[in-house]
Amino acid sequence: MATPNNEKPIIVAFTLDFETGGLDCQDCACTQIAIHAVRIDTFETIDRYVKYIFPYNKQPDKGVVKRKVLKSKFDKDDEQSMKYEEKALTYSAITMEMLESLGMDIKQVAAEVIDFIRRNILSKGRNIKPFLIGQNIGFDIGFMQQLMEYGGQMKEFAKLMRGETDFYGHFQPLYIDTIVLGQLALSHLDGMTSYKLEIMAEKFGIELDDAHDADADVTATTNVAMVCSQRMRNASGIDDGSMVMTKTEKSRVHFKI
Repeated sequence: MATPNNEKPIIVAFTLDFETGGLDCQDCACTQIAIHAVRIDTFETIDRYVKYIFPYNKQPDKGVVKRKVLKSKFDKDDEQSMKYEEKALTYSAITMEMLESLGMDIKQVAAEVIDFIRRNILSKGRNIKPFLIGQNIGFDIGFMQQLMEYGGQMKEFAKLMRGETDFYGHFQPLYIDTIVLGQLALSHLDGMTSYKLEIMAEKFGIELDDAHDADADVTATTNVAMVCSQRMRNASGIDDGSMVMTKTEKSRVHFKI
């Protein structure tokens, strides 16, 4: 739904978090994705998408010509499985059994993410296209690119999101890292040596959920971005009532970053 030309455009950001099978986006699998659609004028979460991803194999790099090798009938298929490292699965409390029973095919997830983005764009225009927000989001961008490439949706993703094509011809979405927002807002304080999510939340008075999944991280990340935006809009730091924080329980033990 687009706004009329005489109305203020509504800009939407998508707060993003992945749980994964490891740290390397070229070899490790996406295990869970969570995205919240957030109006940045009010920081109201207008929609959310959360899915586990069924185990999948590594796909060949596009644009790379591989030397053909003759195979005998006894040779096995050379498909290479994505990595699901035990340490990463334990940390996120995700098991292979959960992925096999609750997960969705990666191509379907990618298509649903595109549909989620498309239906939550509320105004049209190049400079008001949606952008991404995340905690240490550079990590998540690599897995989002993997998801879009493996799911065959990169062209649609580039059409919908704000961003630019880099020197190598790859689309790079525009994003804001809440670590940088936290550094801008808190680096003057004594003792600020880390900008982990739970530390910034404590400084900002944000309550945290104790769920060990991507959706909980997204909620906390959105609230950090909201408080930083609130401080920019009001020098006194007092809430003028236009923004609403998502309420959660402050009982989570740890976060990744």
